[in-house]
Amino acid sequence: MHEDTAAGYDAVAEAYAERLFDELDGKPFDRAFLAAFVQAAPPGEILDLGCGPGHVARFIGQAGRRVTGIDLSPAMVAQARRRVAAATFRTGDLCALDVASGSQAAVVAFYSLIHLAPAEIAVALREMHRVLVPGGRVALAFHAGDEVRHVDELWGVKTSLDFRFLSPDVVAGELRAAGLEVLECTLRPPYAPAVEAQTERCYIVAERIR
Repeated sequence: MHEDTAAGYDAVAEAYAERLFDELDGKPFDRAFLAAFVQAAPPGEILDLGCGPGHVARFIGQAGRRVTGIDLSPAMVAQARRRVAAATFRTGDLCALDVASGSQAAVVAFYSLIHLAPAEIAVALREMHRVLVPGGRVALAFHAGDEVRHVDELWGVKTSLDFRFLSPDVVAGELRAAGLEVLECTLRPPYAPAVEAQTERCYIVAERIR
């Protein structure tokens, strides 16, 4: 399944980067959420998991933090390296991070869990817990709901990707089970159609407590 996701994003990486690299410019809530998260995180490196073309990593870096982006898709990693010189990027899997335990101040995963099977979400959250320092924080963003949307084309490019909408309550429960205390859970309606897909979004901040 992860190979299929990587291949699906490899196919659209260039088109994705061209259209969405600057998307945070039109998303004031997302910018404020990330800025507050970065400010509250303890000192140290921040991981951007499912980094895509590096737009979130760029924002984190511009806020003065050292950041490493990890993505399944080699083509997305290539786009990120081309576009964000001030961060480090490499391929990797959310469910098996090649990152030392207790080494990260914070983890950001924007629209990354949505490509995992339900049973894999708990695995990914345990990995986030493992790599965090005590008191380290997690920021998640995902489509809220209970459906799976499959796409065979994005921006005129053939691909094959599944987008799984997630229940905020279920994700919050999985975070607690992984040893992460939920500090904040916010829902927002979509921005205008020109900015993003018309789905409700959920943003969660959690902290490693054990």
